[in-house]
Amino acid sequence: MAAATSVFHRVRTGSNIGAQYDQDGNLIQVETREDEEQSVKLAETLELLLAAGYFRARIKGLSPFDKVVGGMTWCITTCNFDIDVDLLFQENSTIGQKIALTEKIVSVLPKMKCPHRLEPHQIQGLDFIHIFPVIQWLVKRAIETREEMGDYVRAYSISQFQKTHSLPEDEEFLQRKDEAARTVLDVLEVYKPQRKYRRQRDAGQLLDEESRVHSTLLEYALMTSMAAMANEEGKLTVSAVGQIVGLQSEEIKQIVSEYAEKQSELSSEERSERYGPLQQHRRAVVSLNKQIQQKTKQLQEVSCDSMSTPIFSKHLITTRATVKSTHKFVGGIKLRALVTTNENLKQQEQEFRTHCREEMARLQQNIEDLKTASGQDTVEEKERNQLIDKQYNTDREKLQKIRLLMARRNREIAILQRKIDEVPSRAELTQYQKRFIELYSQVSATHKETKQFFTLYNTLHDKKVYLEKEVNLLNSIHDNFHQAMSSSAAKEQFLRQMEQIVEGIKQSRIKMEKKKQENKMRRDQLNDEYLELLDKQRLYFKTVKDFKEVRKQFSMSWCFSSSG
Repeated sequence: MAAATSVFHRVRTGSNIGAQYDQDGNLIQVETREDEEQSVKLAETLELLLAAGYFRARIKGLSPFDKVVGGMTWCITTCNFDIDVDLLFQENSTIGQKIALTEKIVSVLPKMKCPHRLEPHQIQGLDFIHIFPVIQWLVKRAIETREEMGDYVRAYSISQFQKTHSLPEDEEFLQRKDEAARTVLDVLEVYKPQRKYRRQRDAGQLLDEESRVHSTLLEYALMTSMAAMANEEGKLTVSAVGQIVGLQSEEIKQIVSEYAEKQSELSSEERSERYGPLQQHRRAVVSLNKQIQQKTKQLQEVSCDSMSTPIFSKHLITTRATVKSTHKFVGGIKLRALVTTNENLKQQEQEFRTHCREEMARLQQNIEDLKTASGQDTVEEKERNQLIDKQYNTDREKLQKIRLLMARRNREIAILQRKIDEVPSRAELTQYQKRFIELYSQVSATHKETKQFFTLYNTLHDKKVYLEKEVNLLNSIHDNFHQAMSSSAAKEQFLRQMEQIVEGIKQSRIKMEKKKQENKMRRDQLNDEYLELLDKQRLYFKTVKDFKEVRKQFSMSWCFSSSG
């Protein structure tokens, strides 16, 4: 883990512990190692946050921790995800606040179904290699959320704007709206339908709805206009007549006949509408008679066709007989061929079986000959086989032992590897050193504040005790004063008591001054020791600086001498 700028750099308010400087006034820094990959990832992370809209990442005064953690908190808040965690981000927070905030962020990421894992120490140690994928995912999620909520926010803002403000186009529309509405109403009033006729009261009552509609249209003189429109639609134009004339005469006749039929049907329908259901019944009877005539014609045609069927059936019978004879002839030829093929296959199978028997007998004879030929060396072969088996078993046991030894060695190597991994690297030690120095600074500051509080408390307590003693003394003097002034003996006794009290106060004052002088001498002694230690520290830094310069000169001279 690469070392980066310290994230725990704030000192508690009110403490006097600051940075440490050398004798030349330069800030003493802990040895760190810069990682180029971490720097690249930090730059990419900040660019990603800027592209997403978190512009606080460009402030140079903020530390990388504040920029990155602030960006993560901003992205989580922008995602509008329902979480039961208070992500309160404050810049330049203390160690405890930073640890708590990083733990909250890490606990929120799994709830948001983040595919990348992140640990609190990776955020605190600024491990940007592992932080960058999480930032990338959060930025993507934040952009998607803003796109989803964009239309809703825009509509809400427009509605809020329209509650208190209006555009010039809207004002013009409202002004013209009233005039347009009045104009439309005037036009409707002028051109509204007017009744021209009225149906007489002694006329019969109309039962069906269609009749009532026709009657109403006639009363308002609308039926004539509709009839005129229908007549205009039924007229033939000049172009239509020209097209009809251009056709052949037969087609013209056919069209004329069809037109006459259609006209007759239309006229009959109109008459039926005019004269009632009687004409409809007559027309239905005529159509049924026509259908009966057509069916009788079809029946006669079918009967004529049936007269010619015997000749066709006779021809069909002869054709079937010839087909059957040809099928029988062809089937006989195929059957003879199949029989001959079957006989040939049986003969081949018999020959193959005899050949297999002869071959098997020959091979068995060869086996017997080999057995008789190798019968003299059976003892030697057995001994040789036993030696081979014995050697095989020993080698197998040896291999098993070697495997066990190798497994033991592997376990030892794994244990040593884990122990090596437990030892921190130089970069981690540097990071730990920085953290311990910062923790020591805070602990020392807290300890110093606590000591000051204890000292202040003790001082105030002593002051309170002395004030109580003083108050009690004054009260006793006040209470006994009148009684002591009543007689001379009591007065003398009172004066002696007062002298004793004054003497005791003087003794206490002398003791406190003596204690004060002792503390002052101790303070001066410690101050002298502190100054001596500062001189030694300056001398140490100066010696180290001189040593580095001498070492640098020596290395340069050695390089020149080796190159020469």
